[in-house]
Amino acid sequence: MRLPAWLRRNRSGSLADTPGNRINEPLVELNRYNPGTDQADVVGAATTLVAPQLAREDPIAVDATMDQESEIDVAPQWKLVWWRFRKSPLAIVGLVLVIALYLVALFADFLTPYATSDFTPTYTYAPPQRLHLFEDGWDFSPHVTGYSVEVNQESLRREFVIDPSTQVGVEFFASGREYELFGLIPTDIHLIRPSDPTQPMYLLGADQNGRDVFSRLIYGTRISMTVGLVGVALTLVFGILLGGLSGYYGGRLDLVIQRVIEFIGALPTIPLWMGLAAALPPRWSGLQVYFGITIILSLIGWTGLARVVRGRFLSLREEDFVTAARLDGISEYRVIFRHMLPSFSSHIIATLTLAIPGMILGETALSFLGLGLRAPLVSWGVLLEGANNVRAIATAPWLLSPAIAVMIAVMALYFLGDGLRDAADPYAS
Repeated sequence: MRLPAWLRRNRSGSLADTPGNRINEPLVELNRYNPGTDQADVVGAATTLVAPQLAREDPIAVDATMDQESEIDVAPQWKLVWWRFRKSPLAIVGLVLVIALYLVALFADFLTPYATSDFTPTYTYAPPQRLHLFEDGWDFSPHVTGYSVEVNQESLRREFVIDPSTQVGVEFFASGREYELFGLIPTDIHLIRPSDPTQPMYLLGADQNGRDVFSRLIYGTRISMTVGLVGVALTLVFGILLGGLSGYYGGRLDLVIQRVIEFIGALPTIPLWMGLAAALPPRWSGLQVYFGITIILSLIGWTGLARVVRGRFLSLREEDFVTAARLDGISEYRVIFRHMLPSFSSHIIATLTLAIPGMILGETALSFLGLGLRAPLVSWGVLLEGANNVRAIATAPWLLSPAIAVMIAVMALYFLGDGLRDAADPYAS
């Protein structure tokens, strides 16, 4: 029988000179009484076991190991989840990308050189311009290459060609159009702008109306990334409320809620989205359509979370701590929200994180089909609507850049959600 670590440690925290520790002295194991054997008369006798491999251990390394074990024993739940989460490289990459996307959405006015409504008909379908920071060696001179116009002899269409002989100067942290940072602070500073506002600067090309795709892509991040958050917030309410009622009370209420979940799950998702989106009044403003789309996505997306919550409530309602809370006279509301929900809150967070990509894809699909958000609102789906024909793709393939943004956002959220799901139970092997 081996003594626990806190009994083997002296006050100074060192194990080197403590009598009876596993470094200076051999371990002691107590024999147990075995009826009907020759060992019946040696009850409680001590047998010395020599452990030379333990005697050779470094005292400092043993102290560090024991300190680490003690830290794990007293660590809170969130710290255990973080320790396991950071062991996944893909989860860390997903977390960094998600934070970067939401920072882009937050500082969209500062990052964009143009507004979403700024257009120049002269430069329709202008190709992307490459940004150069240095000239003639290490001479810092930021600029983009200019355009020259040529006529395609086959299609007899005017085409823009990158002309290295012409340059358009670029300024960083330059003054431009006025806006309100965070909706509160008036300013006119932008990260990048052309030195001459009359000269073109299209880092990701221009669309069919001569609008900057780069600026519109950044502005589209706001709606496309926030529609998932708003939808998940409503999903959280519906999923916890209905799933909790179903799992906590059971009976006929559970039967009714489960049949509703199965009915919604049996409906094809895309046609249902299309039908509900088509029912939105055409006279609604862009803001009303935005909230209408989020409600539609939430009405369908809450079923998965409700099943998770129901299953956990069914297993937790018979646990000893729940029974003790009931016997102590605590209200059912407090039992549910103070004792039961916090016990699997990490699973709820992981489930919600994995639900955000589905809502982003849903909004993108509806807007691409013309049934979701409409201009003048800008989202990734609205931008992809301009690339819904072969001619546009053949003429300006850079119009598909919002699809790359959708892929990056969805993959990052999936990496983050998988990491949170694996870290939700830090005691699992």
